[in-house]
Amino acid sequence: MTVTTSSVFSSAFRLVSYVFLRVIPSPIAQALAVSFYVGYLLSSLLAKPVRRPTNPLYAIFFSLRSNSRRIQNLNALINTVLALAVVEFVATPFFDSASDIIFTRIGAVYPDSAKITARYPHYNQSAESVQLVWRESTSDAEPLSWNKGPSFTLSPELDWVDTVTLKGLWPNTTYEYALSAPNNTLLPYPVSPISFKTFPDPRLPGGTHFQFISTSCVLPNFPYVPFQSRTIKGFDMMKEYLSQTELAPRFLLLLGDFIYADVPVFIGNSRDAYRRLYRRVYSSPSFQKVYQSLPILNIYDDHEILNNYAGEGNESAVPYANAVDAYKIYNANANYVGPKQKKSQDYHYDFRYGDVEFYVMDTRKYRSSKRIPPEERTMLGDQQLGDLYDWLSRVNNTATFKFIVSSVPFTSLWGHDAQTDSWAGFPNEKARLLETLHTIPNVVILSGDRHEFAAIEYHGENPSDHTIWEFSTSPLSMFDIPFVRTLSMQSNTTGVMAVETVQTNENGTEISSTEVVEVPREKVVKYIPKGNHKWSTIDVDTLDRQHPTLRLELMVDGKKQYQHELVGKPVKIQASTAIGAFVAHGVKDIFNRIGMQPSRWF
Repeated sequence: MTVTTSSVFSSAFRLVSYVFLRVIPSPIAQALAVSFYVGYLLSSLLAKPVRRPTNPLYAIFFSLRSNSRRIQNLNALINTVLALAVVEFVATPFFDSASDIIFTRIGAVYPDSAKITARYPHYNQSAESVQLVWRESTSDAEPLSWNKGPSFTLSPELDWVDTVTLKGLWPNTTYEYALSAPNNTLLPYPVSPISFKTFPDPRLPGGTHFQFISTSCVLPNFPYVPFQSRTIKGFDMMKEYLSQTELAPRFLLLLGDFIYADVPVFIGNSRDAYRRLYRRVYSSPSFQKVYQSLPILNIYDDHEILNNYAGEGNESAVPYANAVDAYKIYNANANYVGPKQKKSQDYHYDFRYGDVEFYVMDTRKYRSSKRIPPEERTMLGDQQLGDLYDWLSRVNNTATFKFIVSSVPFTSLWGHDAQTDSWAGFPNEKARLLETLHTIPNVVILSGDRHEFAAIEYHGENPSDHTIWEFSTSPLSMFDIPFVRTLSMQSNTTGVMAVETVQTNENGTEISSTEVVEVPREKVVKYIPKGNHKWSTIDVDTLDRQHPTLRLELMVDGKKQYQHELVGKPVKIQASTAIGAFVAHGVKDIFNRIGMQPSRWF
């Protein structure tokens, strides 16, 4: 066995290339791969011929020099193919412009309307516009005729993308839509109409039962496979999962890192560079299968801008301004918009499904930088924090479950850079918010970012404090963190929890008693770090007002890995007397026939 300088460089190059392409696309691994490959080439040119015979298998596996020209050529070929793979993976975001991608998708859905985004490049150069046409979806053999909806305003300034709102719909009703020319000719895309179902009227008496999906972190073609630059395996697995579910999820929450502007390399901070990355994700056949199946709601995180980005409230800063331009066009315009946001460029929002409320945070625009002392930092900024407290006061007794959506983990148990990038780096703001959350029943925090799954419970200082839950799920298609584990299992600080026990006395009578026990303030209930493709399906059932239930199902690499059930506290919600909420289906058909839209009454 002949070990030479070139064989050492060659073996190191192969190992680092594998790590870069399949394990973690680290800039360090990328730099080492380039260095080792150059070292391999130079040392091979300067190496002396090998005279002793070498075992062929050893020579290939350990990249040893051999006296056989065929083995030498084979080793050179293996290294060249690996080098080309690295080049393809790094260069694709620069050269795959996806400029001709055509797509349409559903965003925010209301009881009586829905937001629809479309991209149809160069269409209005013929002085025509793309028209939205829609109809109620029925099981009848003869479908209903198409109704004209709003037109999309498509222009190169907005990258040929526009979002419109389809109004005048009925609650809890299935519709379908297509795109057409002004002369009512259906356009070739989408191939078949796209269906969606409006949300139920929140003023209806009784509870609700629905599912939604939560995940984050999407990098096309990772782990790397040759010639699959637009494949996103996590979405492929999700589509297969959707085809097998009994209760169809109503929407997908993507909690950030929808694009990676700086992985495997930073592509530049121009407006066109960011837009190109969004087009690349939307051009993925894997994603297309999903966004044509269910509504998508988004919030950005750091990699839509730059790793660990802190905006400090500066909207005009570079790269934030150009990054958020692309995010707004492709994702944010289709999100919900609260009344306070219509005159501003804020991207946090809230929405309601039945008796369940959601508040989606923007954890990047207003966050303080590391230059500010931790006790003075803000994650949300004054305006957004005020909006969140207003929302909490409103939903405290008007919603059963309250979901707070944060792109970064709320827990302080993750180490490494999470100690500054997650809520752990904002201790005072987190502590004040936690104090309020513990007074509200059935609060659940959803987060992503860490490329791991963790279920965490939070306990307060008083026995009457409500327990808070956090479910952090990621990535959908990205690396998992190999070998290194940075999540602590519990905090050093303690709180209390009231534990009820039931005992039977000698007469057979059950006697309940409550004991106050000391518990960690933050405690990991389940931790699953492994897996490149993770998402959580959350089933919310509030039909039984006394026992509202949340069930989480974690999917890892396409397989069910974990289930969790949480029984919430009963919340008394005032019933509605809205006229429109009780219109019978038969009466609805009559109104439709005469062209009236009573859904606008409520």
